[in-house]
Amino acid sequence: MANRLQTTDLDLNFSANPISGDISKITNIEAIKRSLRNLVFLNSYEKPFHPEIAGNIRNLLFESEGPFIEVDIKERMQTLITRYEPRVILRDVKVVSKPNENSINISIYFSVGSSSIVDQITTSIERIR
Repeated sequence: MANRLQTTDLDLNFSANPISGDISKITNIEAIKRSLRNLVFLNSYEKPFHPEIAGNIRNLLFESEGPFIEVDIKERMQTLITRYEPRVILRDVKVVSKPNENSINISIYFSVGSSSIVDQITTSIERIR
């Protein structure tokens, strides 16, 4: 297995570690995936003292459908990830708009450090009403 970056984050479910009783931690690739998901869902002013760290993707759900929305989201995600997640090398972002379902699927392909292994996260953002 390739030498991967060691990274640790808090589990945002705040579940207790069964042995120590402390808050559980997530490590390595799961921590990075959680960070990427958080970046996707951030809106302006949701991160204290850093209103510039936001993709504002939810706002685009209410725009008229078309290819420009997909291009806009892709560019926002590329900028956001390359600027604010230094642990990853962004390989690709794919955006698929599903107007009949009022949703947008976002797939992010990335590698960690000098690894040639490409990981991915896929998430969906839906307009409820």
